[in-house]
Formats: sequence, structure tokens, C-alpha cells
Amino acid sequence: MTSFWVVAGVFIVGALMFVLPTLWSKRNRDGGVARDATNIDVYRDQLAELDSDLRSDILTREQYEQSKRELQQRMLEDIPQGETMAATLMSGNRNVATITLTTLAVPLLAVSLYLWLGNTKALLPQPAATEHPAMSSAGSAEGGHPDFSSVLENLIARLRDQPDDIEGWLMLGRTYAMMQRFNEAKEAYEKVLALAPDNSEVLTDYADIVAMTHDGSLVGEPYELIKKALRLDARNPKALALAGTAEFEQKKYKEAAASWEKLLALVPPSEAELVQSVRASIDEAKSLASGGKGGMIARAMEQPSGGQTPPPTENKPAAAAGAGAATAASGTLSGKVTLSPAMAAKTSPTDSVYIFARAKAGPRAPLATLRLQVKDLPASFTLNDSMARSGVQLSTFPDEVVVGARISKSGSPMPQSGDLQGLSQPTRVGDKSINVVIDQQLP
Repeated sequence: MTSFWVVAGVFIVGALMFVLPTLWSKRNRDGGVARDATNIDVYRDQLAELDSDLRSDILTREQYEQSKRELQQRMLEDIPQGETMAATLMSGNRNVATITLTTLAVPLLAVSLYLWLGNTKALLPQPAATEHPAMSSAGSAEGGHPDFSSVLENLIARLRDQPDDIEGWLMLGRTYAMMQRFNEAKEAYEKVLALAPDNSEVLTDYADIVAMTHDGSLVGEPYELIKKALRLDARNPKALALAGTAEFEQKKYKEAAASWEKLLALVPPSEAELVQSVRASIDEAKSLASGGKGGMIARAMEQPSGGQTPPPTENKPAAAAGAGAATAASGTLSGKVTLSPAMAAKTSPTDSVYIFARAKAGPRAPLATLRLQVKDLPASFTLNDSMARSGVQLSTFPDEVVVGARISKSGSPMPQSGDLQGLSQPTRVGDKSINVVIDQQLP
């Protein structure tokens, strides 16, 4: 702050130096004006003496006129602007006041304007932003904030001091969910529910998070939470959507169709794509309820989730084994991820590993993702529809895809400079022999 005021003072003095020299030079001229006024008084006295000599007959009329002309001539030569001397002398007095006023007004006005219009907080020492060892600035890619980790740490610190802040806990839970840190998100939502146990939207979001901690399955506790949310608000769109999915997963096709029909009634007609998707789900549920053959959703429900290995086919009926094989061929990507020895020294066992599938061309948003740790490598993986993150399921994606694996020290699912990454060759959904080697570092 001291440096700022020193610099500001230098600029103020510089501004005064442009103004005061001119005023001082005028003041010097005013000094000459004062001397001219004195001379005028002297000439007036001399003229009065001439008048006295004329009355006393000391001078004749010719001598008087001659002396008077000589006196007037000398006065005109000494004071060429004699007629305006009095007015100029008065202005000289005003000039002293102008100099004084300017010298005081310029600094006061400059400081007052800054205090009024400027940012005085910027003069205070700014604390250095520190990064949490488990997270770096993931927000620049996720939320647009260049110091995301600092904001998250501040939020956590605030919640320690204000444990009853519902909005703060909700924000923390959503942030962890966005970062796919579902266990931490679950704990944050539990804090919210302890403060607001009868909030339908919070219950629905919590059910979704609990499902993610159970490999995406809505059966069990998530479904009970969804039913409670619907008892509180029967028109909760997300709760209706998840209820239908949970019922479909449990092969309760009539109940699933009923839940999705309630959802369809809430979808605006302008959302044509969403309306079409919900109707397709309803039709499939009704078809299965009447003994028809399952389509896309049924195949997705039969897939193994979370990258686990499916049960051996010899323990299933032949029809189930055949359905599982068809699913593997149409809606999954399987393979192996390894870490190049040259990159091993740049990692630690607890670094996050994100395995993802994305379109070969077009948007780079992941179609499906799976999270592991470096200590799990080399690892076999399976990506399927239950891991969808962009609203597009692998089983319906017609184009070629690229499977990649990225090691993130920050824990962020978004690419960061310094992350280690490897990509597969372009392939089609259903490929079970994909090989990904993490052998490059992002610039």
C-alpha cells in the first residue's frame, strides 16, 4: 500500500508542475505591476508640485506647460500600459489565491476520486492461493474458475465454521459428484438430509449418488429413497425417471412404464428429442410386460457394471447366456490398460486413472468412463451403457470410437496439463480386445 501512495504522490506533484510554473510567472509579472503603480504615484506627486509652482508664480504658464509635457512623456515611456495598472494589480491579488487553491485542491481531489471510484481493497495484501494435494485447478476445465481448488477448500473451511449451511453442503455434494468423487458426495448429501430430511429434490439427488457408489444400480436403498421423494412430490421429474429405471432393472415392467408415462406428461412438447426418448422407453417396457423381446434398455440392464467380470455363462440358462453374448457384442468395450515403464516414475499409486470412450470424430465428451488408480494397473476394463456420461449410450452409437486412459494427479476427470495419457486405435462398440498403453504426457 505504501508503494502505491508514493507513486500516486509522484503523479500528483508532476501534475502540479504543469500548472504552478504558469501561475508563478504571472505572479512575477504582478510584482512588476506593483512597481509601476508606485511610479504612477511618484509622477502624480511631481504633477501636483508643478501645479503648486504655477499658482505660486514660480513658473510661468509656458514653463508649466513645457514641464508638464515632459513629465507626461517620461510617464508614458516608463509605463506603456498605465491606463490598466489598477485593474491588473487587483488581478495579481487574486492570482495568489488561485495558486494556493490549486496546490491544495489537486491532491485532495485526486485522492477523493480514487477513494470513491477506485478499488481500495486491491491495496491490501492478497493471500497466496494454496493447492490441496488431492486436487489442483480442475475448475478451469469444469466450471470455468481458474482457482477451483482454492474455492473448494474455502467452501470446506466455511462449512467447518457453519455446519448448518444447507446450501453450502449441497454445493459441496454437487461439486464432488461433478468430479466423480461419489463417496465424498454421498457424505455431503447426508449432511444436507440431516438438516432438510423432507426435501424431494435432495432425496432424489442423494439416491442417484448412492447408486453411483453401488456400480450404478438403483436397486435397494436408492429405490427406497426415490419412492420417499415421490411421496413428498409426485411430480418430481428426476425421481420419476429414476423410479422407472429402477423398476425396469427389477423387471417390474408395468410399474416402469407407469412411472415413465407420468414423466412424459411433465415433459414440454417443445423438447421433442426427450419426448421421443421417453416414449421409446415406455414402448419397450410395455412390450416386455406383455412378453415381448427386450430392446436396447433391456440389453443394457443385463450388462455387468463398474468394470466387473460377468458371471460365467455355464451358470446361466442358455437363453440368458445368449442374451449376454449379444449384449457384449453390441453395447460394451473391453480390453486392457497398461502403463509404460518410461512414465511409471511420474506417478504415485493413489493417482486417479480415468478410462473413457469417446467418438473418433466430433465432440470429445466421453461416452462412458471408469475410474481406477495407478496401483490397479495393468488392469482389464469393461465400458458399458451404465457408465454413460453424455446421454448417448454405447449400444446405440453407430460410429467408430477411441478408448483412452488418463492418469490425473489432481483427481479431476477433465484433462489437465501434465496428465499422462494413452489412446487406442479407432474401433467399433463391441470390441473386446482393446489395448491402451499410457505412454505420453499432455502439454
